Amino acid sequence: MKTTPLILISLLAIASCDRPESTTETAAPIENSTALTAIFTDVAAGEPVVIHEARKTAKPGDRLLIKGRVMGSVSPFVEGRAAFVLGDGEILTACSDMGKDDHCETPWDACCDTKENLRDGTATIQVTGPDGRVLKEGIEGVQGLNKLSRVVIEGVVAEGSSPENFVINATVIDVAD
Repeated sequence: MKTTPLILISLLAIASCDRPESTTETAAPIENSTALTAIFTDVAAGEPVVIHEARKTAKPGDRLLIKGRVMGSVSPFVEGRAAFVLGDGEILTACSDMGKDDHCETPWDACCDTKENLRDGTATIQVTGPDGRVLKEGIEGVQGLNKLSRVVIEGVVAEGSSPENFVINATVIDVAD
């Protein structure tokens, strides 16, 4: 079944670090469906690759294992949907990783990175149901998945995914922190 990517990475814009949001923002634990919570595990099998490397050869239907952090957008979680933006820690830098000069209230947005690095270093991760559609429930806070969490994703490159809009249908999510 054909899936349509929920968000377009190509529409990400470099945002200003002067945001009114708080850096301590963490989602409260919520009740989620079995379909969503079943894909979370403590250990993903295999050696994950970074997003910018996976993008070079991955095509729709390919299985892969990638790693990254929830970052790359002011709002990396799609409200009311099981989807989020994963950022590549090799080419994107969260403002909170810049040391004592960090004044950014939204360090997960990677606002100091170039538009090209944001494009090359992000992937949309989505959890789909048996019908191939993105689950209609939020994923933020599930099993500790929050902004700046380090994760390993096992999944399949979604139909319709492209170099400009890299989308992965997650089958396993391993939250490292």
